[in-house]
Amino acid sequence: MKQHAALAPYLPVHAYGLGDLLYEQARSRHDMIAVIDGDHRFTYEQLDERVNRLAGVLRARGVGKGDRVLWLGQNSFRVLEALLASARVGAIFCPANWRAAPAELNVILDDFDPAIVFWQEAEIGDANRAARKGWKPESNWICHDGCAGEDSYEELLASADPETEFAPVETSTPLLAIYTAAFSGRPGAALLSHESLIIIAWLAMQGQSIDEKSGYLVSGPMFHVGVLMGTLGTFLAGGRNAFVPRVEANQLLQMMQDEKLTHAFVPQPTVVQMREANAGGKYDVSSLFCDAELSDWSMPMVMPRDAPAMKSMGGYGQTEIGGLAAVAWMGGTGAGRPVPFVAFKIGDEQGNELPRGEAGEIFARGPIVMCGYWNRPEENARRVVNGWHRTNDLGKRLPDGSIAFVGPKTTMIKTGIENVYPAEVESALRSHPGVADVCVIGVPDPKWDQNVKAVIVRKPDTDFPAEHFIEHCRALMASYKKPKIIEFTESLPKTPVGFVDRAAVDAGFGGGGYPKVG
Repeated sequence: MKQHAALAPYLPVHAYGLGDLLYEQARSRHDMIAVIDGDHRFTYEQLDERVNRLAGVLRARGVGKGDRVLWLGQNSFRVLEALLASARVGAIFCPANWRAAPAELNVILDDFDPAIVFWQEAEIGDANRAARKGWKPESNWICHDGCAGEDSYEELLASADPETEFAPVETSTPLLAIYTAAFSGRPGAALLSHESLIIIAWLAMQGQSIDEKSGYLVSGPMFHVGVLMGTLGTFLAGGRNAFVPRVEANQLLQMMQDEKLTHAFVPQPTVVQMREANAGGKYDVSSLFCDAELSDWSMPMVMPRDAPAMKSMGGYGQTEIGGLAAVAWMGGTGAGRPVPFVAFKIGDEQGNELPRGEAGEIFARGPIVMCGYWNRPEENARRVVNGWHRTNDLGKRLPDGSIAFVGPKTTMIKTGIENVYPAEVESALRSHPGVADVCVIGVPDPKWDQNVKAVIVRKPDTDFPAEHFIEHCRALMASYKKPKIIEFTESLPKTPVGFVDRAAVDAGFGGGGYPKVG
């Protein structure tokens, strides 16, 4: 005990969160460009001052350790500022899906109960105002893109105290909340710690060959961990993060040309649009691609061809374990080997480890794993088994020790880059007065990988048309989640214990194409 007490003075020395990383970047790379967004260009030193001012705004409005901050807007350099300011005061920051319907936003607002909401007027102002009115009209909302008669982000920053002294934050405490697709018909916010985010950044920096000369096109939404990895990796390396509010082919091409960007997040449907927009080589994209046709594009995470993750593509992960936690560039076969900050175990339902080669649930532990789901005590208790996180995914340990992903225990639909869980769509459809029973499946699509299809058993004496069910879902959730196809049936096949037999529904109604990795 005496020896432990003698070491106590060193405990504060180890406090190092994402806010501390920015402090050092402002010293080490004070005059290097950190963020680009339209006419905005800020060095690391300028970014540090802006974050200090924003943290002062948060602190002045009573935001402290453990309080929540919500972002309801499209991509912006201010998302990174808000994340870093939250880090400085010990708050938890959540970038929500800006495409969510007002009803979905109200669910998030009720669940997350933010002390501050940053919101956007352009394009999505009506939905945000409706959500605010339906939640707490007098709550603390700050408009990031300038709204008449509202608290303005830039005006508040200009008048804020650029105070630099903030209490140390424990590295293992939650910083980022990412709402994941529903695991039980209700989305949950996975909480990632300061330590986890720094590790995610380091892994992206190594795997994607990011350094201080790199420029990253933040062209995907920041509520996707795949986009977040590249953004944080670039921030950690001291490179440039170039933000665009949403995906628009010509704008992306122009940004690539003007800023000579080296990394990006560009999903396949966007690549198709960019190829059409760049016919004849209108834009110079040579910093990212080998030719004007973008012919060397192979996955959404675009990086130099000699990057480790390009030379050995593949991996397994989920938001709850910090994104990609087993990667082919670390060696092995299948999905590859675990990164150095996580341990995997293939176990049975009780968490007992299974022999190599036998399929079971993937369990994970280590500092990269989430701190749990916000406001989900029952789910958190269920997800932890003898100190291991239950992923709800099936896998196996290959003969060489690598990890292979077999598939989700709960079926997931992949449409474009978006994950859609049938349980969430089914929950929405069951609230329709014409639905007696329903099963949502994924059907193959050459462009989007899969489309969402709902197989519905109508209630007696109802004859709502298919479009009615689609519009019902559109009003309750983000548009990409709604079914594109409706098919009616007299009954759904059931298992011996009375549950819908999803495999039989797939076989009978054209399902297939579900994601497989490794």
